[in-house]
Formats: sequence, structure tokens, C-alpha cells
Amino acid sequence: MIRVLIVNALRFLALVFLQVFLLKNISLYNLSMPYPYILFILLLPFEVPNVLLFLLSFLLGLSIDAFYDTPGLHAASCVLLALVRIMFISITVQKEGFDNEPEPTLGNMGFRWFFAYAGILTLVHHFFLFNLEVFHLSEIQYTLLRFLLSSAFTLFLILVSSFLFFRRKER
Repeated sequence: MIRVLIVNALRFLALVFLQVFLLKNISLYNLSMPYPYILFILLLPFEVPNVLLFLLSFLLGLSIDAFYDTPGLHAASCVLLALVRIMFISITVQKEGFDNEPEPTLGNMGFRWFFAYAGILTLVHHFFLFNLEVFHLSEIQYTLLRFLLSSAFTLFLILVSSFLFFRRKER
């Protein structure tokens, strides 16, 4: 239990540090901006209570908001991400499977499930984030293009990092 707490605290700090100090200034023609900090929420263990999941998601989004000068955009998007995570996991994972696979990682759940999981949650997060940022329909094409390109870039980074830290589950 202590090991899981330490790993997740280090993951939180590393992803916020990576996002704020390295990836904040990376963008492709202001169309594609990576937000791999959401990997923290994606990789939290299955047995994390929902209240704690929402609190951690809010704190993660608020931490990013503090450095990006976006009052509440990332916090709201992360809380929505936590809600969609709960719904996705309750639909796709059986309750008795929690004992065998404690975390939704690529190594534990397999590529197909993890790709669908990370893809859907990234799309939801980015769609909400970019629409909340613009908040009017006059620039809908630009917003949708940013949403799709940023989602693809973020998903690519999430998959690369998952393969780098990939550990095959032991049977």
C-alpha cells in the first residue's frame, strides 16, 4: 500500500513537472499541444475510491491551471475525465478482475483495451478542454482541428510512455 502511494505521488510530480517545464512550450503551429499529464488519472489503481479520484483529478488540473494561467479549465476537464474513467471501467472491467490487475496499465490489461481506454478518455478530456477554452461556435473548425491533433499527439505520447515502462503481467 505504501509502495502504491509513493509510486503515484512520484508519478503526479513527474507528470506535472514534465507538462509544465517541458511540454508547455511545445506546439505544432498552435494546433497540436500535448497534455500527457492526464496519464496520472488514467493509471490510478482500480480500487481508488471515487471521492479520492475526483479530489486527485481536481488537484492535478488545478496544478496545471496554476502554471498555464487558465482559471479552472484543466481542473474541470480532469474532473470530467475522472467521471468518464469511472463509467468506462464499470462498463468494461468485471468486478472480480480487480484482484488480478490492480492498475489499468498496458501490461496488465493488454494493448487493445488500453488503447481504447486511453483513446476515449483522451478524446473526452481534450474535447471538453478546447471547447471550454474557446466557448463559442464561430471558431468550431479551428477548435475541432486542435482537438483532434492534440488528442492524437497526446495519445501517441501516452502509448510511447506506456511501452517504455511496459511490464508484461506474470501468469
